[in-house]
Amino acid sequence: RMLSQMWNKPMVGVNHCVAHIEMGRCVTGAANPTVLYVSGGNTQVISYSLNKYRIFGETIDVAIGNCLDRFARIIELSNDPAPGYNIEQCAKKGKKFIPLPYVVKGMDCSFSGITTQLDKNACKWLEEGYTKEDLCYSLQETVFSMLVEITERAMAHVGSNEVLVVGGVGCNVRLQQMIAKMAEQRGGSACVTDDRYCIDNGAMIAYTGLLQFKQGHGTEMDKSRTTQRFRTDQVHVNWRDD
Repeated sequence: RMLSQMWNKPMVGVNHCVAHIEMGRCVTGAANPTVLYVSGGNTQVISYSLNKYRIFGETIDVAIGNCLDRFARIIELSNDPAPGYNIEQCAKKGKKFIPLPYVVKGMDCSFSGITTQLDKNACKWLEEGYTKEDLCYSLQETVFSMLVEITERAMAHVGSNEVLVVGGVGCNVRLQQMIAKMAEQRGGSACVTDDRYCIDNGAMIAYTGLLQFKQGHGTEMDKSRTTQRFRTDQVHVNWRDD
């Protein structure tokens, strides 16, 4: 807003999720993928149709990244460099799987019950001989399996053979492996990026803003505010005509 007024330049409001998608498409070359968007604040399965990114499934409570962050606090993992990264590294050393709530409801999923279960039982399981690594391994395998299930169902529904993973949790190599295996079994392919593009970054906002600006999008000063209720499927994607 300040730069727009200082330099008399137009503003373009950008949807955060759509920016992740467009950055992922740009970097990977994915043409028309089913999208798994996983981050600290969002969990959605998306596919494009008729100038909209349609949401086929999502979390009905907390986002996957929020679930992982809360679990890291429960077992007192460090925030350096990030809770999700530290869970991923611990999970690689896990040996014993602990059954956890697996909650998929149609195309949607739920993570709050898993967090509650871990909060209630983590100390007891550690006293019984399970390790923090076992807990991390069990959590990852459970929640990522849920994500793979709803993503595959969306791919089958729209007849897609390509899947793109975006958002901060998309950095997780184990999730990338599971998505890639599912896509391979369907005769398709998975498109993933590294942490330069998975996590929030200015380039994704600038790039998507440029796409919109070229199509005549603009935001007036008195309407230029942030909102957490700006949903993915509210954006008119007129820079795509496929």
